[in-house]
Amino acid sequence: MKKLISFSLLLTFLISCSGGQKAVKGTAWMFKSIERLDEYNPLMAPDSKSEFYCPMRKKKVDWEGKSVFNPTAVMKDSRVWMLYRAQDKYGTSRIGIANSRNGTEFRKNPLPVLHPDHDTMEDFEWEGGCEDPRIVRRDDGLYVMTYTAYDKKVARLCLASSRDLINWEKHGVVLTDRKYRNHWSKSGAIVCERDGNQIRAKKVKGKYWMYWGDTDMFMATSDDLVSWRPIEDKKGNLSRVMMPRPGLFDSRLVEPGPFALIRKEGIVLLYNSANSASSGDKTLGADAYSVGQALFSAKDPSKLVARSDKYLLTAERDFEQVGEVNNVCFLEGMVWINGRWLLYYGAGDDKIAVAEMKE
Repeated sequence: MKKLISFSLLLTFLISCSGGQKAVKGTAWMFKSIERLDEYNPLMAPDSKSEFYCPMRKKKVDWEGKSVFNPTAVMKDSRVWMLYRAQDKYGTSRIGIANSRNGTEFRKNPLPVLHPDHDTMEDFEWEGGCEDPRIVRRDDGLYVMTYTAYDKKVARLCLASSRDLINWEKHGVVLTDRKYRNHWSKSGAIVCERDGNQIRAKKVKGKYWMYWGDTDMFMATSDDLVSWRPIEDKKGNLSRVMMPRPGLFDSRLVEPGPFALIRKEGIVLLYNSANSASSGDKTLGADAYSVGQALFSAKDPSKLVARSDKYLLTAERDFEQVGEVNNVCFLEGMVWINGRWLLYYGAGDDKIAVAEMKE
C-alpha cells in the first residue's frame, strides 16, 4: 500500500510540473532568446515634473512621479505607440501614452489618456486607478484595451476602446456575471495574428479568445471583443487552463503577458511568473518575476500543449533588480517593426525597458 501511495504522489507531482499537458518534441515553437537593448535602457523612468489635474482629488498631481511601468504597444501610422502605467505619490495609477518612429526613442504625451474620473467606473477605479494595459486591433480599426481597475480592495479586469489611441471609451468590467462581480481578475491577453507589422485580434472557431488571471490562468470568449464570457467547467466554476509548477521559475503564479500569437505550431503565449520562496527555482530569489513561454492548441485555445522549463527573461540588470519592487521583469508590450520583435516590459516596477526577441 505504501508503494502505491508513493507512486500516486509521484505521478501527481509529475503531472503538476508538466501542467498536465502531453509532451511535445522539440522547441521549434519557442522564441529562442531575448537581447536587451542596453544602450536605450531604462527606456523610461519616473518624471516628477509631469502634472495632471486630477478630477477626483480636485488638484494637480505628479501623475507619473512615483513610477512608470508595465507598458503595452501597438503599431499605428508607421509608429510604435506605447501605453503605460504611471503612479503618483499617492499610489494611484493612470495610463499614459508615448510614440516612436524607431521603437527605441519615445516622445510622451504630457497628460494621461485613461484615468479615474466621475464616471460609471468611479467605484471600481478609485483610488487605486487604472493599471496594466494590453492592446489589440480589431479588423475594422477599433483598438481594444484590457486594463485593471483597482479600488484598493479588489482588482477587476476591464475594457476600453478607441479609434485614435487618445480618446477612450470605457466599457466596464469584463466579468459581468453577478457571481464574479467581486472576483479578483487581471491581465487580459487576447489571441491575435501578425499581418505585416499589424497585430490583429483573430477569431478561432468563430470567437475571440482571451487568457486572463494572475495566480492561475483562465479564459474568456467574445463575439465582438467588447462583451466577454468566462469559460467554466461542468460544475459552473472558472476553468483553469494553466497553473504554477513547483520547482520551477513559475512556481508561485502565472499571469498572461502581451497578446497571444498564432504561429504555425499553435498559439504561443508569453507569460509573467513569480518564483515561490519555499518550492521554487533555488537559483532565483523569492518572488522574482520572470517571463516564460507556453503553447496552446490552435484548434482549442484552452488546451495547453507545452511549456518552457527555462525562463526567457529574468531580472539581471541593476534597473531590474532594484526598484519599487526588486527583481521584476514584467512583460506586456510586443510589436513587429523593421523586421524584428521589440518587447517592452516593466523593470523593478518603476521603469520601462526594451529588448529584441529572436525567432
